Amino acid sequence: MPEVIRRPFTGALTTAGGLCALLVGLAAIDERVRDQVARTFTSRGPSAEFATIGSRLNDLALVVARTARDQSIDHAPLMIFALAAVVLVLLVTLTRT
Repeated sequence: MPEVIRRPFTGALTTAGGLCALLVGLAAIDERVRDQVARTFTSRGPSAEFATIGSRLNDLALVVARTARDQSIDHAPLMIFALAAVVLVLLVTLTRT
């Protein structure tokens, strides 16, 4: 692969991996997130999944946001560190393009 294509692809893959790791970490900590992830990825049939995937993802996003808020209240110093890490990753990602 040429270097021009490899960098954005690697950055996107790294970002997606980080988001997946965050989701897995939240699911390991909080039962509400775990239940929503299970509901999102288990369906009775493909037509029902396609019909309700938007509402399921919306529910998942709301539960993740509530859990992140609850965890941030309980672990404020760690959340400040995580926020700083996210800002630095975004700055590095945006300046490399």
